[in-house]
Formats: sequence, C-alpha cells, structure tokens
Amino acid sequence: MTQPIDMFALALTFHPDGAVRGAERRMTTDDGGWQVATFHVETDADVHADHWEVHPAAEEAVCCLSGGGLRMYFRPEEPGGEEEMTRLPAGSAVIVPRGRWHRIELDGPSDIMSITLRRGSLQEKR
Repeated sequence: MTQPIDMFALALTFHPDGAVRGAERRMTTDDGGWQVATFHVETDADVHADHWEVHPAAEEAVCCLSGGGLRMYFRPEEPGGEEEMTRLPAGSAVIVPRGRWHRIELDGPSDIMSITLRRGSLQEKR
C-alpha cells in the first residue's frame, strides 16, 4: 500500500530513470535527482540567512507557498557591486539562475518550497 509522504519532514527526489522517492532533505549533497523540499520557517536562522548558497548543476525554483513572505538576495556578480533583492509574497516564486550565489531572509513565518538539482551545491558563510 502506498503511504503519504510528509513534505515537511522529507523531500521528494525525481530520478532520471523516472523513479520518485521520499528521502532525507539534503542541502548540498546529490542523490542523483531533482529535489523538491518544503519547509516551515519562522526565523532567518531557519533559512540560513547568514550563508550564501549556489547550485552549479541547475537553476532553482524558490517558492513562498504561504505566510509572511521572504526576500531573496543575489550576490553581486562583479566585485564591489550591490546585492540584488527580490521580494516573494505568499503564492509567488523566483527562478535562481544556475551558478548564482543567493540567500534568503524572511518577512515573516512562511512555508517555502525549493526545487533544484543539488549536484555540486555549496554554502559559504556570509
């Protein structure tokens, strides 16, 4: 019998062979497929606001499903440049370009979803 998967405890991983599995959420390690992960977040610490993150293997969709919303910051592409910021209210998403360093800060408690291929992902202290 098929059992429900708690999307706030596990991620869904979509594999190249067509398999879909519920698995532990992994932020920087690759288990061979695209990961769909959802999170209840209440503070900036919950979204690693003090770290930059990058996904070199694929773009990432970051979605604010409900709640107070979030701000997505993009690291300057040129030295000395300014951070770019995109505000995501509930019900919106942003596509993070492949290889673009980014981080999140919250406007309020929210439910968010991330969809990306984690292969080669890195985090770096801000």
